[in-house]
Amino acid sequence: MTTQKSATHPWWYVPTLYFAEGLPYIIVNAVSVILYKRMGVDNAAIAFWTSWLYLPWVIKMFWGPLVDMYSTKRRWVLWTQFTMAACLAALAFSLHLPGYFFISMAAFTVGAFISATHDIATDGYYMLALSEEDQAFFVGIRATCYRLAMIFGSGFLVYLAGRLETSTGSIPRSWMVVLAVPAGIFAVLFVYHKFVLPEPEDTGPRPARTAEDPSFWEVIRCYLDQDKIVPTLAFILLYRLGEAMLVKLASPFLLDGREVGGMGLTTAQVGLVYGTVGLSCLVAGGILGGWLLSRYGLKRCIWPMAVLLNAPDLFYVYMAYAQPPVAMAGALVALEQFGYGVGFTAFTVYLMQRAGESKYKTSHFAISTGVMALGMMLPGFVSGKLQMMVGYKLFFVIVCLATLPGMLVIPFIPKNHRA
Repeated sequence: MTTQKSATHPWWYVPTLYFAEGLPYIIVNAVSVILYKRMGVDNAAIAFWTSWLYLPWVIKMFWGPLVDMYSTKRRWVLWTQFTMAACLAALAFSLHLPGYFFISMAAFTVGAFISATHDIATDGYYMLALSEEDQAFFVGIRATCYRLAMIFGSGFLVYLAGRLETSTGSIPRSWMVVLAVPAGIFAVLFVYHKFVLPEPEDTGPRPARTAEDPSFWEVIRCYLDQDKIVPTLAFILLYRLGEAMLVKLASPFLLDGREVGGMGLTTAQVGLVYGTVGLSCLVAGGILGGWLLSRYGLKRCIWPMAVLLNAPDLFYVYMAYAQPPVAMAGALVALEQFGYGVGFTAFTVYLMQRAGESKYKTSHFAISTGVMALGMMLPGFVSGKLQMMVGYKLFFVIVCLATLPGMLVIPFIPKNHRA
């Protein structure tokens, strides 16, 4: 069991570490979509280019060992936070440049790799700096702070951008100010954590590899040798296919004018409806999903949870055709996010249980989450172009049809006695 040299209590740094983990992820993968939409970029370009930003989370398992081999987790945490502050500042500055799109995309890409590396270092540090008892106690705290960061990013920051757009009349200037806020937050967190983070005792040089240590390719071979690996991989890739197509176009749909088939919401309204209320409902759905799984088990819950994940996509079909008032649209978005929260919990638990059967639990879970990120990245490449070809009405019908393959593969995935 890991002990600590410092008397610093985990309450002083666990919440801030996981707030710092969640904030760049939501900025890179969700706020970027709204930013480019407000800057006048078309849906096809938005969906294609921002989908590439999932790549670091797909492949982070390949450079994860470097975080173990060089320096300490504490230093990795500190310097990724410092470089994230610099990256967000550069991103903010780029919005006034003539070639802002590709410059800002470069900054987002660098920020995505920094964020994925920060994830690795933070999770490793958590296991080193906290005792096993504290790790168990703070698992809910860290998850809550991660989700609060997501609400702050897609809710408050987007709402602030909308208010600034109205008051200043300048979209680039408004978003420059908004992006400067998280840049400043990370600068403060770097200084704060430099003084607060304890130095765990077991941060010495990593022991040399021995003949008994598994190689990377041995871990991969063992992963691919698992029972029914083909339907398992198909399930991981397809379970959220509809949602992967929807997520890149949900915000543009809400922002586009009613004359072009959208809902005509303002930036501030999207920050409230989608980024605050919607994401809060997603969190609530995740909590309910966890309770249901603990009470009834995955085997009994996976079908109803899969339906709850996918059926609410029909709300977007209704909104595209009926273009209801803003209040009703907000309620439908909230319900869709709630269903997604419930359904995604079942997916996460399945990945954990599947990895738990292996002797390489951590590595196999990392591989599965990488495949999961790939399943979110690939549909995004075509979703924007598809929407521009067929319009929002038919696009959301196609999204609903895309939910079927993931459910059809459920009968073929292996289920253990704990499921």
